[in-house]
Amino acid sequence: MSASVASARKPELVSVIIPVFNGLPDLDEQLAGLAEQDYSGPYEVLVSDNGSRDGLAQHIDGHPLTEALRLRYVDSSAKPGAPFARNNAATVAEGDFLAFVDQDDRVHPGWLSAMVRTAADYDAVSGAVEVQTLNSPEVASWRPMPAPEDGFPTHYLPYAHGNNTSYWRAAFEKIGGYDESLIVAGDDVDITWRLQQAGLSFGHAPDALVAYRLRTTYRDTWRQAVNYGRGAVDVYAKHRPLGCPRLPLQATFVSIAIVVLHNPFIRLTKNRLPRGLWTLHAGVLVGRIRGMLRHRVYYG
Repeated sequence: MSASVASARKPELVSVIIPVFNGLPDLDEQLAGLAEQDYSGPYEVLVSDNGSRDGLAQHIDGHPLTEALRLRYVDSSAKPGAPFARNNAATVAEGDFLAFVDQDDRVHPGWLSAMVRTAADYDAVSGAVEVQTLNSPEVASWRPMPAPEDGFPTHYLPYAHGNNTSYWRAAFEKIGGYDESLIVAGDDVDITWRLQQAGLSFGHAPDALVAYRLRTTYRDTWRQAVNYGRGAVDVYAKHRPLGCPRLPLQATFVSIAIVVLHNPFIRLTKNRLPRGLWTLHAGVLVGRIRGMLRHRVYYG
């Protein structure tokens, strides 16, 4: 354990940061969830507007939860991308503990208490996500999630899902916050890996649970998946000099087998996957191929 976490700590103030781009009306569900937290300590909520065109500023002005959440609006329109929106809000946040969630999800009532409790012994903490609460059974089948206690392992280092993660401010500032060049995807993996590479401690709180809202159409799922695949290669290219290995070849073979042999759009295939899950696998594979061509690296 690092010296920075040698003794248990409690934050003086938690700053919950939400990067937002055209997030209405889903944002209100996230704010309602934050207002229902069982956490007994003080916390503020910062809505970091990354150039929304849906009247977000006016919506937040005089919002009914302003007092309960110590709600603040932050103009983060100077540069596109959630990484910038997170970093920009962090600079004006008053808390010594920074927690990050997304605009279209909903935190469970015990989320913040679990985050803070686990963070007493770590520099940063990941939380778990579930896909049943906000999605239909069909859509939920498109995105299997690890069990809450398993966290988010990778072939290199574990990471914190971008919609459920927290950092002590000192650790966040030591590693320079989010990489603002990673606007497609992968910024959550990158910052968690950099934290661990810097020798800081990383924990997981399985009971810090967030309900994750998934894409509900094949088109949107495809676009997101392609971005995931490309983002994975972007992060690999950045971390390869720091020791990140290539994705195991077996993983690539599995991806190809799923895409080729389990295509639900072809009637001759057997053991077909849900169409949304197949779309996710196919999109990630295509995104990886595009990323490899862009970086001229082999990742798999």
